[in-house]
Amino acid sequence: MLDDFFTRAMVAGIGVAAVAGPLGCFIVWRRMAYFGDTMSHSALMGVALGFLLGIDLAVGVIVTAVAVAVLLVVLQRTRGMSADTILGILSHSALSLGLVAISLMTWLRLDLMGYLFGDVLAVRVADLWWIYGGGALVLAALATIWRPLLAVTVDEDLARAEGVPALPVQLAFMLLIAVVIAIAMKIVGILLITSLLIIPAAAARRIARTPEQMAIGAAVAGAAAVVLGLYGSLEFDTPSGPSIVVAAAAVFAVSLLPIPRQG
Repeated sequence: MLDDFFTRAMVAGIGVAAVAGPLGCFIVWRRMAYFGDTMSHSALMGVALGFLLGIDLAVGVIVTAVAVAVLLVVLQRTRGMSADTILGILSHSALSLGLVAISLMTWLRLDLMGYLFGDVLAVRVADLWWIYGGGALVLAALATIWRPLLAVTVDEDLARAEGVPALPVQLAFMLLIAVVIAIAMKIVGILLITSLLIIPAAAARRIARTPEQMAIGAAVAGAAAVVLGLYGSLEFDTPSGPSIVVAAAAVFAVSLLPIPRQG
């Protein structure tokens, strides 16, 4: 069954969507879309680090993303600098540093387009183990910190007063995002990862009544975008990663339609 490249792509994309959806809900609730961009842009620097040190690229991406997240926390405590300014500096600096570092590795032949926009059709069976194994760990960790993270998201000061360890919970959340970026990089690419995190969650927000319903709805919306995007890519011969994001945007547009009231 998994010998077919299209089937592998579908299974891989649905696996990523199932993990990205629930995490994306917190990004939407916390209004951290720009933070998602910053983390994803740092992934290219992680790719460069992986090639330079000869380690697994996913490990390089996770290490770099975590370092950027910690740096962000430190800089946010600096007075006189707004959060969006810090995010803008880190986002573009990380992406540019990654591009410069890769260009300096003259011995390296690298398909940058594949990393920037993804190549889900090139997913191997080994990648599926990484996606579903890593994804299961991320969901298990998210379930563990769900309540305290939700409390910090609603009102951080109140959560601290109730004894919630806000900083460790936020750092754990950032680590989970870093892992998801490493998992999703091959599917939709570095520049489009944030879309898969945010758009399905935004689509689910309109119809969900509880945070848990929104998390499940986001996963379902993301999976629908993967299926529609891959079939659209096959039908119209378009790039797979961007096609998935376009399909996610279409799902979001449908969610904006008026909901008929009963009775």
